[in-house]
Amino acid sequence: MKTKTPLKTRVKISNISLLIAGTMLVVMYLAGASVYDRFGQVSTVLNLFNDNAYLIVVAVGMTFVLLTGGIDISVASTLAFTGVFSAFLLEKGLPAVVVIPLVLVIGTLVGYAQGYAIHTFQIAPFLVTLAGQFLMRGMCAVISTVSIPINDPFFKAAALGKFSWKLSTGGTAKLYYYVFVALAVLLIAWYVLRFTRFGRAVYAVGSSEQSAQYMGLNVKRVKIGVYAINGFCAALGGVLFSFYTLAGYSLQNMGLELDAISSAVIGGTLLTGGVGTVIGSMVGVLIQGIIQTIVTYQNLNTWWTKVTVAAILCFFILIQRVIAIRAERKKA
Repeated sequence: MKTKTPLKTRVKISNISLLIAGTMLVVMYLAGASVYDRFGQVSTVLNLFNDNAYLIVVAVGMTFVLLTGGIDISVASTLAFTGVFSAFLLEKGLPAVVVIPLVLVIGTLVGYAQGYAIHTFQIAPFLVTLAGQFLMRGMCAVISTVSIPINDPFFKAAALGKFSWKLSTGGTAKLYYYVFVALAVLLIAWYVLRFTRFGRAVYAVGSSEQSAQYMGLNVKRVKIGVYAINGFCAALGGVLFSFYTLAGYSLQNMGLELDAISSAVIGGTLLTGGVGTVIGSMVGVLIQGIIQTIVTYQNLNTWWTKVTVAAILCFFILIQRVIAIRAERKKA
């Protein structure tokens, strides 16, 4: 039987990991600002949010799943399907007011179905969501194998709408409206996990599913609920990505699920469940974004971003494990 780290100890692990991640983000930003011209401007910070708003939303949904000890590798395919299906429906003349709620409902139902299968039939989350990944990516190809441009007025307005102002150092700072959608999702998720019964139940199930059952918690509702939330966030991330690119393509965001998982882990979420925060996941997304920015400034191959993120991910997994072992020894 797998031993679980006590909740108080696991919260300390989360705090330390988040502190390290936040410190790393600040140090990387200051290092970039000292080396590269214009890197230290406000526009660089805002562009981290403009370019990664969709990933923040997907990482928030992934955090819910990881907190229960599960995993979902279908989110990138759900995101791509949302973009392709939205572009297809808009091209056929359906209004955005119909298309957006429809794709959000589909994403939520896909997540719900996966959560139901995982809990009811006791199938490993990796296998169920792998099947979901193949299904959604296959549906993308069924709809279209070529990129579909989006010319809908609402999508264009959402894509181009922004706050902008001139900087005293020269240039213009921009913050697009769709970033506020991502921040709203982040704040709602933070409130739900911190202040609601459902949020406390999510942490309890991740810490020990058996103990959660003894406490009288509805484990089935929690596990299905987190996958439904994750499906909704993946679909909403697809909508934001459609704003960002104004196109739908079946091969969009291959491997995005790994970016979401690594963002959560870098931000202090344990893959074994029970520990993590959505704020930490956002910090993880921003760390990946700032690495990408530095790689761009250095004019390096974009794969260096993946190499660097992999190294940082290994570092954080090692840190979390060391802290957990020391805490267990102190308790013994």
